[in-house]
Amino acid sequence: MLDTDDQALIAKGPLRAATEGWITRPRADPAAPVRLLCLPYAGGGASTFRDWPARLPGVEVLAVQPPGRESRRLEPPYRRIGPLTAALADAVEAELDKPFAIFGHSMGARVGFELARELRRRAAPAPAALFVSACKAPHLPRTPLPSLELLPEHLFVARLRTMEGTPPEILADPEVLALVLPGIRADFAAIDAYEYTDEPALACPIRAFGGTRDTEAREDELLGWQAHTTLSFGLQMLPGGHFVIATEHDEMTRRIAAELRALGVT
Repeated sequence: MLDTDDQALIAKGPLRAATEGWITRPRADPAAPVRLLCLPYAGGGASTFRDWPARLPGVEVLAVQPPGRESRRLEPPYRRIGPLTAALADAVEAELDKPFAIFGHSMGARVGFELARELRRRAAPAPAALFVSACKAPHLPRTPLPSLELLPEHLFVARLRTMEGTPPEILADPEVLALVLPGIRADFAAIDAYEYTDEPALACPIRAFGGTRDTEAREDELLGWQAHTTLSFGLQMLPGGHFVIATEHDEMTRRIAAELRALGVT
């Protein structure tokens, strides 16, 4: 069942709702042989990937900007992964005319996985690889926790501080916080409501990344991604916690570049 906000977005018309501002190019590179579609974590936006093109030669980085944050902060965010994925699939359709891979961190990994399955349902081209970071395999049961989305604001902000994914200066500024919290809460609502449905494994390689100190996506839970590909799988653990995408971004992008070369797409 769709929330009111999701219904309003769909009512705009699938093409219009899906193509307005979804894809940003930190540095356009039309000659690159492969594109990397990058999906941010809960509450994150396209700016997460602004430095990636310099670290990924021969790759055109396409950073996804979901509604409800950064340049789209005035748009209502999605509160369910299904409608979000369907709209995103509409948006990326024009970008599938050359080899592409998908990268997602945390919630972005779950969205990337569902996007790959949605593209398969549409008989669209498959990604050359799916890169997932800091996200347990989708079929694994979630640890029962109180809904983060429903926490009072002071407890919600305190939880965000412990996760270390939101800049402290944002959490300390009430005016800025008022702008970003609706999008973050909506993302956590989407995470809480996600229900895995069984489908055949993807016909693309999967490469997983994790932080050695991440308690939200442990090594054994990351290994579960192997069940979702009919091709090769690899797991690489990096020093750090849940936000290795920030603390180890140089090493992570270096390894992504190496994987793309090994797969023969750069």
